[in-house]
Amino acid sequence: MDLKVLKRSRLIHLCLAITFFTSGIIVNLVQCILYLCLRPFNKWLYRKINWYLCYTIYSQLVCLGDWWSQSKIYVYTDKKVFDKYFGKEHAYCIMNHTYEVDWLIGWMITDKLHLLGNCKAYAKKVIQYIPVLGWAWKCSEFVFLERNFDKDKEIINKQITELSEHPDPMWLLLFPEGTRFTTKKHEASIEFAIKNNLPQLKHHLLPRTKGFIASLPAMKGKVPAIYNCELAFNEDDPIKPTITNMLLGKSVSAHIYFERTPLENLPNDPQEQETWLRDMFIRKDKMRESFLKTGDFFTASGVPRMEPFELSPRIESIVNLIVWQIVTLVPISYYLVKLLFSGEILYFSVGVGIIATFFLLLNKTIGMSEIDKGSSYGTETTPKKTH
Repeated sequence: MDLKVLKRSRLIHLCLAITFFTSGIIVNLVQCILYLCLRPFNKWLYRKINWYLCYTIYSQLVCLGDWWSQSKIYVYTDKKVFDKYFGKEHAYCIMNHTYEVDWLIGWMITDKLHLLGNCKAYAKKVIQYIPVLGWAWKCSEFVFLERNFDKDKEIINKQITELSEHPDPMWLLLFPEGTRFTTKKHEASIEFAIKNNLPQLKHHLLPRTKGFIASLPAMKGKVPAIYNCELAFNEDDPIKPTITNMLLGKSVSAHIYFERTPLENLPNDPQEQETWLRDMFIRKDKMRESFLKTGDFFTASGVPRMEPFELSPRIESIVNLIVWQIVTLVPISYYLVKLLFSGEILYFSVGVGIIATFFLLLNKTIGMSEIDKGSSYGTETTPKKTH
């Protein structure tokens, strides 16, 4: 059978879904037990073990990007700085929120830097109740927010303090735009900018600054640097950067710019920190404009040129997936076949129900990342207190 046809097979997708969700629930149960029984007594050991538990879930999705779809990542930054610091220190990552796969590209990069198990992010509070990823994040000290700054400020300070004390290098990801870029949300962002005499961005939403500013005090002396990350895909590429395309085995090529700024170089005044973040997004906007017009970040942006280099995938993600397929697919397939061919309507119905459940979970998980199914957050002219 042709490999391209195989990758588009719904049966193969079902097998991947069974492996991911079954292994994820097993890992979630282990995480829950350790969170309740080990973490209160030895937080350091709990975090060390949880690193590998998170890795074994995340790397299955990394394998989807690296090996299944054979997607490419081209990094633009100072190679000496990259080799010296990246993956060797805590970092606060500021990234544009433009694509369905921006989070997965981030995971693919961190896997190559040997810190996939310690990827953290700000996330909507409701996500912590979703099996597998949500539960894993809950056990991994993610910063869950209610999008109400009065409530979130205390959560941010507490969680950032916790994350800054991790024994291994940790990356904390923030999407300051608060939601994915869409035309409707961009129009609302422009309207807000005009009303408040703020910069009007062409390719990004206006960054929400309060969460960023509230995070900085707890990082001082613990998180050495901020990484400005600007991700872009060629708009002319007929294969769009979506989870669905990657699941179908279609390769995409990501271009990402990194700029490292020592945290100590940031101003101390909150108003100046707000200006600093907005200036960053002005530069990001110019870089994206340049990429869209010329195919690179630098020609028309005024940002010093950096030559790209490609990050190679690691074999560990394939090994991890194969092991979990053996552990989960063999027994589940055996019992599913017995149910479906038992000759009993009840057993047959149970088997069909199990298969339908896995397909539903797969579609729901993909839907979480689809832009047209995203939240309505940011589609209205946002009140000042949320910025």
